[in-house]
Amino acid sequence: MRVAKGDVDVKMAIPGATIRQRRDFGDSSGYGKLSGEYFTLAAGVDTTPLFQGLEGNLCQCPHWGLVVRGDLTTTDAAGKEETVTANDLFYWPPGHNVRVNADAEIVMFSPQHEHSHVIDHMIEKTKG
Repeated sequence: MRVAKGDVDVKMAIPGATIRQRRDFGDSSGYGKLSGEYFTLAAGVDTTPLFQGLEGNLCQCPHWGLVVRGDLTTTDAAGKEETVTANDLFYWPPGHNVRVNADAEIVMFSPQHEHSHVIDHMIEKTKG
């Protein structure tokens, strides 16, 4: 799920402050502790080879985040693609790969246990 900043409802606007809120933006119940993550990614990065060997060869961890800069495309198990760009909020459900189209920085919040498993898997893949 991608939500552009302009599509998030303004709940309050007063001089010096604007509050926007998107309700029901994914469900984290049952996942335990979350980790806060900051990723810096170069154009051309593709997680497909890094996720080989995970269930379905996809990241099975959900993520909630914000694109600080750049352009990224996710692909799910059915082949559906969605692109997020600077200032977009995003929710990536379990079962995805990520391709970086333009140098990017993202802030994500992920279930700590699940994403640590994925990160450890990627580290092992890069060792060759």
